[in-house]
Amino acid sequence: MQLEFTHEERAFRAEVRTFIAEHYPADVRTKQDQGIELGKEDYLSWHRIVAKQGWSVPAWPVEYGGTGWSATQRHIWAEELQRADTAPIIAFSTNLVGPVIYTFGTPEQKARFLPRIVAGDDWWCQGYSEPGAGSDLAALQTRAVRDGDHYIVNGQKTWTTLAQHADWGFFLVRTDPSARKQAGISFLLIDMTSPGVTVRPIITLDGAHEVNEVWLENVKVPVENRVYEENKGWTCAKMLLAHERSGIALVAHSKVALGKLRKLAATIGEPGCRLADDPIFRRKLTEIEVELTALEYTELRFLAAESAGKAPGVEVSMLKIRGTEIYQRISELTLEVPGSHASLRVSRATAHASGHDAVAVPSAIGVADTYFNLRKLSIFGGSNEIQRNILAKAVLGL
Repeated sequence: MQLEFTHEERAFRAEVRTFIAEHYPADVRTKQDQGIELGKEDYLSWHRIVAKQGWSVPAWPVEYGGTGWSATQRHIWAEELQRADTAPIIAFSTNLVGPVIYTFGTPEQKARFLPRIVAGDDWWCQGYSEPGAGSDLAALQTRAVRDGDHYIVNGQKTWTTLAQHADWGFFLVRTDPSARKQAGISFLLIDMTSPGVTVRPIITLDGAHEVNEVWLENVKVPVENRVYEENKGWTCAKMLLAHERSGIALVAHSKVALGKLRKLAATIGEPGCRLADDPIFRRKLTEIEVELTALEYTELRFLAAESAGKAPGVEVSMLKIRGTEIYQRISELTLEVPGSHASLRVSRATAHASGHDAVAVPSAIGVADTYFNLRKLSIFGGSNEIQRNILAKAVLGL
């Protein structure tokens, strides 16, 4: 199944495809092809190229640097980025803190932070989850005590994605411990080079350094770096989470992964004995494709409503649930294809360093670590169990 696009939209897709083909950095592509982990400058170099084109924050209001694109154009842009397997534009700045700042920030905050986010001058991380406050985010305990023109912040954040690269972080902190859980929370912008900020790596199952612990010990944060009113940061948090979940359907990612799965199933094994020839396996692929198409239509309906002026609501939780489930199922089927021949990229690197070849089918390298890494999808951004509770209460009235 394919969505139908107008002539103008097909022309826009061709323009986007040409831009990516002509401007994507060759050195970044080489690293990706060789399985080399990308660094901070690799991501930001592509961001800056896109920013020069005026496309780095397509969903923002035009007055802050947005493109004025329709929901369908934004969908096409995201899809083409995934089709070309580009390095992602880091969403913590463009999709999360940026909208909070232009919605709730002061004129000074907007002038200070928004142009640098658009240009790719700063890397942002998200200080939300804590060891005792994950899906129950309102249980957070990181404290910020007012001291004149500053807050003194103490606490610990965890699972902070790519904080090792961050110049700035946006943090939820408790400024009134006597208030109920959702109250008494403030939204602070913290310079990650501030004294007292310590980033400690968490190495995941696939051997990657993607997430971190962030410790805050007597960190001085200017009051002018608080977004919105003191003790009303939960308002900012809810708006940000709605944006996070509306972008978490992962349709474009799943499309690319499904295409790779089909190719892998048709490649590994002897003719006539490949999973691509198995009717049961083909049925599984078709079922996922149908579900993915249905999800894509649902996502477009939400985007169309948003472009008409309706802010994302709690209903976007269904995109998060279905999108992560589908993507995980694709990774599970992908792991099924090579079976015992699947290998971690880290296994290949270790074997190469020791002078031995990794025992794996070359086309299956990385399948296992992708599977392990994607176990996180149903947890981050609010676990799927929490999302079902939200839908039950706020949408179904249960």
